[in-house]
Amino acid sequence: MPRGMNKRTQQVYTLLVEVGRSIDDGLPKDATGAALMCYASGVDEAEAVRETVAILKQADLSPLDVSGYGTLDERLAEGHDIDDAERELMQRALDENSVIVAQMTPFFGDEDDDAAVH
Repeated sequence: MPRGMNKRTQQVYTLLVEVGRSIDDGLPKDATGAALMCYASGVDEAEAVRETVAILKQADLSPLDVSGYGTLDERLAEGHDIDDAERELMQRALDENSVIVAQMTPFFGDEDDDAAVH
């Protein structure tokens, strides 16, 4: 590594990815899309997002939007309650330099009904 260049360390970022429908996406038949809670490693959040989107596309999913919730330390500083199981998944993402999909919640088209009623 050239002098003056610092090796950037991998961190794990918590990402919420909304996906739409695509052929062979594996979502329930009547679903209109889904939300996926992911833990992704990267030297920064932008890299974690790029890697997550690429992997989800390889899995025949159609990413529409990604919301970042930061690293473990950032989430703890914001007061998030992070249990041991979630910490283990974050550590696994770091150890494997990978993206872990921790939870998938399908949407069935009625999520915005309450918001539309005034």
